[in-house]
Amino acid sequence: MGATSAPSLYLDPQIRDWVLFPITVVMILVGILRHYVVLLLQTPPKKLPRAAIREQRALMQSNVLRATSANSPIPFTLYKSISQNLSKAFVDGKYLKDGPPKGDAPSTPPNPLTDPQAMDGMMAGMKTQMVMMVPQMVIMGWINFFFEGFVLIKLPFPLTLGFKSMLQRGIQTPDMDVRWVSSLSWYFLNFFGLNGLYRIILGGDNAADAAQNMAASPFAAAGAPQPGQPQDYNKLFKAECDNLEFSEGLHKWVGEDVETRILRKYGRIAP
Repeated sequence: MGATSAPSLYLDPQIRDWVLFPITVVMILVGILRHYVVLLLQTPPKKLPRAAIREQRALMQSNVLRATSANSPIPFTLYKSISQNLSKAFVDGKYLKDGPPKGDAPSTPPNPLTDPQAMDGMMAGMKTQMVMMVPQMVIMGWINFFFEGFVLIKLPFPLTLGFKSMLQRGIQTPDMDVRWVSSLSWYFLNFFGLNGLYRIILGGDNAADAAQNMAASPFAAAGAPQPGQPQDYNKLFKAECDNLEFSEGLHKWVGEDVETRILRKYGRIAP
């Protein structure tokens, strides 16, 4: 006699029609609805004042200058002049939107609670978190209340016993084949498995992605920077001065010895 196999189960077709399909369809529709609700709650960005735009563009100009230092389209004398002028402006606080820092007092980071734009960003993040969390809590409670203990589907491929706790949540049956999936486990499989369908229906940058749901949880958001948190440009400018000084030593003009290179390329002089 061979080893006895696990007893087979025969599911009522009504479980498929009244439990499996409804859970799947409800989760798809809720994900699509959540995406459009997030779009409706997003407020259009406010126009930045001219001083703030100038502050950002100055830092961007310095980054572009440093990025092209190893293959620069301008000679070294002109490059050094631009770099030193930027460094002097950064040290003097010329591009700071609030003006140069007064005295020798250390600059304190801006308080996001006193910045209306930062407050708007925080409120938008909190509303997005609520839209992400509340529907999932409602769906999980609905499944636990109406479909607790249901076995919905059997996976067509073999699995090890390590998947039993993941696929059979809410069912205390140690002898059941690990390939059977409970209603609560089917919810979690759909929660992470519908991302591809959401990308097809809503596009790649959608608000129904499960990765965003995890990021929107209070545990993941606790260590993440809050949206709209302002940057201390005074410290950024001081750090940029050192970077500009370092990039001057890496400068190489693309037009250096261009005449000799062209003549050598077309065979006018010996290589």
